[in-house]
Amino acid sequence: MTDLQIRPGAAGGTTPGPAARPGPLLALLLCGQFMAVLDVSIVNVAVPTVRTDLHASGAALQLVIAGYTVAYAVLLITGARLGARHGYGRLFQLGLAVFTAASLACGLAPTTGWLIGFRLLQGAGSALMVPQVMSLLQQTFTGAARTRALGLYSAVLAGGMAVGQVLGGVLVSADLFGTGWRPVFLVNVPIGLALLVAGARLLPKLPGDPGRGLDLPGLVVLGAALGLLVVPLVLGHELGWPGWGWAMLAGSAALFGLFVVVERRIARRGGQPLITGRVLRAPGLRPAAGAIFMIMAAFAGFLFAFALHQQSGLGHSALRAGLCSAPVAIGFGLSSLHWHRLPARLHGFLPLLAAAVLAAGYLLLGALLGGGAEIGPAALLLMTGLGLVAGCSYAPLFARALGGVAPADAADASGVLVTVVQLGQVVGVAVLGSVFLGGVDLPASPPDSGHALLVTTAAIAGLVGLGAAFAARTRPTAG
Repeated sequence: MTDLQIRPGAAGGTTPGPAARPGPLLALLLCGQFMAVLDVSIVNVAVPTVRTDLHASGAALQLVIAGYTVAYAVLLITGARLGARHGYGRLFQLGLAVFTAASLACGLAPTTGWLIGFRLLQGAGSALMVPQVMSLLQQTFTGAARTRALGLYSAVLAGGMAVGQVLGGVLVSADLFGTGWRPVFLVNVPIGLALLVAGARLLPKLPGDPGRGLDLPGLVVLGAALGLLVVPLVLGHELGWPGWGWAMLAGSAALFGLFVVVERRIARRGGQPLITGRVLRAPGLRPAAGAIFMIMAAFAGFLFAFALHQQSGLGHSALRAGLCSAPVAIGFGLSSLHWHRLPARLHGFLPLLAAAVLAAGYLLLGALLGGGAEIGPAALLLMTGLGLVAGCSYAPLFARALGGVAPADAADASGVLVTVVQLGQVVGVAVLGSVFLGGVDLPASPPDSGHALLVTTAAIAGLVGLGAAFAARTRPTAG
């Protein structure tokens, strides 16, 4: 990583000190991001042992899984604004400390109620830490270095989702010292402590802006809107889409409208709205964010439905299911890192072309597995190709979304984008998971499960096609 360059004069003209070595700094930030993404999926495979050990009800288990995601998604933009106000490095360290302590508490939780509470705290820690990753990448790397850093960031997002399933299966199966599910959480503790020590030496001393307003009305309204959106999406299918879930979704739409009104009023009065119009007007941010949302929803929804198909339709173990999902994540990570090495003449329309090919690829995979066939070499090769193509769309879109954002707006733009990514994953799992589960009662025979997967991949293809329409409205930006 010797080609990485620190941006001089970022954040109010302050130059990072000599301890802020670019390679180790990037590794530190991406390790923190990786842990946050990993914890979204690593717990899924531990659910059966949690149920047995803690005598947990089905609803409680849903909250163990969903509590992290809900807190994470709802507080991301708040975390971004706090980073801008108090310093990105300081908030990264605070979020990492909260996440690490909450991971230890989760691993030692005596009851389901305590575990749910600590999972919420874990999600809050991630929400404080994760926005600072993107803000620091924006503030400290420039040109080709930033392109490479964003590629690595994209690879971490993809890899964390797949590695979580594999690592969770390994840890639960190993039953280390008879601890069952607890190492799924405890594995974060030594890593988090090591990162805290490294962060004290490596994070650039970029000062915050104490004059940066928190916009408490905007924070409250947006947090409530996101909460009302995420909770029914996460819990809706398992609970049979009760009436209160639909009421929450309607209330979310109303609060998003109120948020727009509140932000405009604050701006007219000369205040500092949570999301400024200047950020949303940054060249390419809105269409790129729309395309990113669709692609991440498709990616997360596919991994979820594919895991269900393997475990409940084909009878695969959790570990085998994770390993069979790995090729798509590996392909995603590789292309996120190396897409810029493709001929320059392709870069202008690469996100659109890749999204179109990706939609066709999902349809082909559905046709290949729709009859309940085993996951053979052809399917694994095709999934690797899907990952490669997805990364060739997602990674350049991320660069385009941020390319027109001024350094002073890095934190706000980061908060918007990481929220878009997280919401895309939540919506993808909820909607596409419901499409899959609506077509089959699990456990199911391979043909029935395969047919549900075929229907789901058709829906995924439609979602990616919509993403292609957004991608067509983006343009490359100079590094």
